[in-house]
Amino acid sequence: MKRFLNLALAASLVASGFSGALAIAQDRTDQENARKEMQAGNRIPLREIERKVADPLKAQGYEYLGPAYDSAAGAYRLKFIRNGRVSYVDVDARTGKVLRRSR
Repeated sequence: MKRFLNLALAASLVASGFSGALAIAQDRTDQENARKEMQAGNRIPLREIERKVADPLKAQGYEYLGPAYDSAAGAYRLKFIRNGRVSYVDVDARTGKVLRRSR
């Protein structure tokens, strides 16, 4: 019984590590896709989007925590925090248009 529990624990650790590795690999793939699309002229550079979206929010007291890119949606998700509340702003990477904002 003890051996079975050790095997089950080991299997769950391997599985959780594997899913974490998949998430990291997906993040790299999304970053690579964003870079390729930007170089091809199909995406607005992230720095330009940050100037347009993040800078005004920082002036309102939000702290900018960073971006994430979703290649399937072709959008950046910018993450902010103010007064302990996290907010997200989704921005179309092709046009720079704000798609949605959570509060």
